[in-house]
Amino acid sequence: MPTSSFTQVSSVVPCPVVESLDAILPEEPLLMMGAGPVPIPAAVAKANTIVINHLGGAMVKVIGQVKTMARYVFQTNSKWVLGVAGPGSAAMEMAISNLAWEGTRVLSIRNGFFSGRMAEMGRRVGARVSTLDVDDRSVASLDQVADAIRRERPEIVTVVQGETSNTIWNHHLKGIAALAKAAGALVIVDAVCTLSTMPLEMDAWGIDAVITGGQKGLSSIPGVSLIAFSDAAWARVKARTAPNAHWCLDASLAENFWHNAGYHYTAPVSGVLALHEALRLVCAETLEKRFARHLKCSLALQEGIKALGLKLYAPEACRLNSVVGIEVPAGLSPADICGHISRHHQVEISGSFGLPIVRIGQMGEQCREHNLFRTLHALGRTMVGLGVPMDLPAGVAALEKSLSGSVRAAA
Repeated sequence: MPTSSFTQVSSVVPCPVVESLDAILPEEPLLMMGAGPVPIPAAVAKANTIVINHLGGAMVKVIGQVKTMARYVFQTNSKWVLGVAGPGSAAMEMAISNLAWEGTRVLSIRNGFFSGRMAEMGRRVGARVSTLDVDDRSVASLDQVADAIRRERPEIVTVVQGETSNTIWNHHLKGIAALAKAAGALVIVDAVCTLSTMPLEMDAWGIDAVITGGQKGLSSIPGVSLIAFSDAAWARVKARTAPNAHWCLDASLAENFWHNAGYHYTAPVSGVLALHEALRLVCAETLEKRFARHLKCSLALQEGIKALGLKLYAPEACRLNSVVGIEVPAGLSPADICGHISRHHQVEISGSFGLPIVRIGQMGEQCREHNLFRTLHALGRTMVGLGVPMDLPAGVAALEKSLSGSVRAAA
């Protein structure tokens, strides 16, 4: 009888030799102070190492608690909270692709890269997208929005609460939502960098879909996100006649897992567990205390940056606190600054989509006083190292004074 044996064959693709992560990553961990992802708490990191049955009883309990905690963070009583196996942009695409389709009239208030992304997603599903383009370093006025709504008669209005790309805060969000609702339009809000860092009241403000990423204000891992639909938005989801072209992002299919303990696809179990712990920590702190911490830390950082001798990019009236934009001094590029501060001080900050700015995040675990002192000192030393005079003692003193004093109340 012949015996089984492995036949040796020459491999068409040779086995590669690669470095381990220990050889790739820096010896000293980088402090993540850019526009995301952010440092994660130990409880979140621990949860992200665990794998359980995605259809088992323990997972059902976890999912139930995630939805309950998410309703608190979104400030909604809506049943229709879903997780998304993907970044905040996937949650954004879930909102757009489930609520808009061929011929849907969409008005996108566009004042930066991410608000423009929502408009692009609308075009890709065949919607008739019009944009209200906003001047740089400003926000749309309520009069501009009202005129655009009268002109375009949208079924859906999209807007970002905090435009991460240029650090602009759309502080008229509540009024924009009211105008849209009065005209019979649904409102989709990108709260990727703002949820849990500043007030957003989904139900009270009449918002129909809110999306967020895990890796920013919530201080969870990248790649697992959240979305909440109002009852009105969910009714539109269920009433559509043509199926969503995005199978994974079909909210009706996702309902089977997130609300019926059934199968949609294999959920990112570890990521959902990490999200659970991140939300639990938000609830333990409470939104009120979390908003106050974020505001205090961001304003102190801004004072320190100004005292160094640098200029903040956004005007104070519409300045986003969760991501702070800093004008790059003449003769330098954002890459010069980001590269130097990373190599020499093990602090990561961000550039921004071609703008002459660098950005420092103030989201979740970034908003800790020891992180502020390390980051401000590293920024000042980087500027000096690149030949830009800085008053580093004045910057640190201003940071300390602001942290020790009182700050204006949250809007």
